[in-house]
Amino acid sequence: MIAGGVLVAAGEDPDTAFETIEQSRGLQQSDVSEARAQRVSVTGDTFIIDLVDGRTVSVPLAWYPRLMHGNAAERAHWRFIGEGEGIHRPDLDEDVGIEGILAGRPSGETQARLQRWLDERKSG
Repeated sequence: MIAGGVLVAAGEDPDTAFETIEQSRGLQQSDVSEARAQRVSVTGDTFIIDLVDGRTVSVPLAWYPRLMHGNAAERAHWRFIGEGEGIHRPDLDEDVGIEGILAGRPSGETQARLQRWLDERKSG
């Protein structure tokens, strides 16, 4: 079974398996749950987040298909969720959580839902 992008053995608790993966990557729960963004940017193929603790995290833009399909103005129009726990882009109807980024989880959007969103953008 696959849960959250992690292969889980039959009968194994997916949450426990994911925690084990995080620990093997050297992530502490506080590294993930306490992280807050202070600055974000998008380059041609990368989503970059500067955290308040001094770390900079970059992930492939392909992880967030709506960002990838957005134009420069849509990508630039954003606000923090809470105190930097996430980033909301209203023009793209996209919310990205810092915890998910640090845990290595790309967007969970299905292809079907993404296609509906793309179709809606075309029709206006």
